[in-house]
Amino acid sequence: MAEPKGLSKPVKLKSDLASFLGATELPRTEITQKLWEYIKSNKLQTKTENGKPENAGKFIVADAKLLTVFKNTNSTSKTGKVTDFRNLKEGETINMMQMASVVGANIE
Repeated sequence: MAEPKGLSKPVKLKSDLASFLGATELPRTEITQKLWEYIKSNKLQTKTENGKPENAGKFIVADAKLLTVFKNTNSTSKTGKVTDFRNLKEGETINMMQMASVVGANIE
């Protein structure tokens, strides 16, 4: 059987994400899937930036548990866009398109 590559290859998780997901290594695809399962099961999506959770929309509301993972995010994309959630507070939102930055900041 071929060794997993790319997004299917397991990566080592940093401590906060490992505690959140209950694993030390997972493929990126599974990390994202588990984060979304948590977000959807806890109705942490909203249609407006910093809006109240309403279980739908493109913004993700940071609860206390997600905040431990989000706060590790401080990255700059290849185009120079900065994603910095170190000062994010509980109840504030991130755009769902920023989940890749969150995952990237929480793996080694």
